[in-house]
Amino acid sequence: MGSVNDIRRTELAAFLRSRRERISPEDVGLAAGSRRRTAGLRREEVAQLAGVGVTWYTWLEQGRPIHASVQVLGAIARTLQLDDVERQHMFRLADLPDATQSQGLCPQLPAEIQPVLDQLSPMPASVLTERYDVVAWNAAYAVLFPYTTALPQPERNVIYQGFTTPTCCRAYENSDEQRASMVAQLRAAYGRHVGDPAWTAFIKRMEAVSPEFAAMWSTQDVAHPGVAHKVFRHPLYPRLPVTSTSMAITGCPGSRMVIYVPADAATRQAMEHLVSGAAAGAHFPCWESHRARELALATAGAGLQCVTVAE
Repeated sequence: MGSVNDIRRTELAAFLRSRRERISPEDVGLAAGSRRRTAGLRREEVAQLAGVGVTWYTWLEQGRPIHASVQVLGAIARTLQLDDVERQHMFRLADLPDATQSQGLCPQLPAEIQPVLDQLSPMPASVLTERYDVVAWNAAYAVLFPYTTALPQPERNVIYQGFTTPTCCRAYENSDEQRASMVAQLRAAYGRHVGDPAWTAFIKRMEAVSPEFAAMWSTQDVAHPGVAHKVFRHPLYPRLPVTSTSMAITGCPGSRMVIYVPADAATRQAMEHLVSGAAAGAHFPCWESHRARELALATAGAGLQCVTVAE
């Protein structure tokens, strides 16, 4: 039996050939011609359209041990008209991270999930991937995590925000305990994705931005998602105790719906109040100083580095 790399290259070669053979010359603006002996594009045509050498592309389809960059694979994906799932599969076989894809997101969340989330309000609820990417949420969740839900998809990650958000703006009262639990669950999920370039890149990024994460990750602690008691905080309500539970979404492997059930009547009433619109304009006391820093960074041409809303 060959090595994992040999198997990957063989699979990648077969996949590229199958995708090439389904594309007709007319699909890419070429004349069909009358002397074609096989269906689809020729290797030299793919190479020309992708801007790569014919010999190099031929070796790639032959499964030879050659280097393929992210940029070149992206050009091949466009030439072969790969959809999101096919593109991710190709990058995975090439053992490279696909920068255009959010890390680990389900290709398409079933359409019926969002109405379910909406019906759960005023209970905060969201859909997370194994790597804690936020895929979907309801209005109650957005009230408690306004900054996260406003972020572009690649940054919409609970663990990343949990370790980079200033302490004064964190949505959990017992945030230290919760972060340790999340890292342990992430470590357990990582065992199913060892060698996946996207996972490797995410872990390296987290270790670089947060020494605290790096220390927790190095403990090798593992855990599985389960029922947990949390205390949310909001500028209008400093203590919102909830119990969280999660359930798998069969139509989106690796994803789960997380629901926060108010622990008492007062918390439920508070959430109803916040979802009704009472949260508009509410900020933690530190907001002014964060706002001043944001404006200074914007003036200097830098990106947003600090939370400026009630999270």
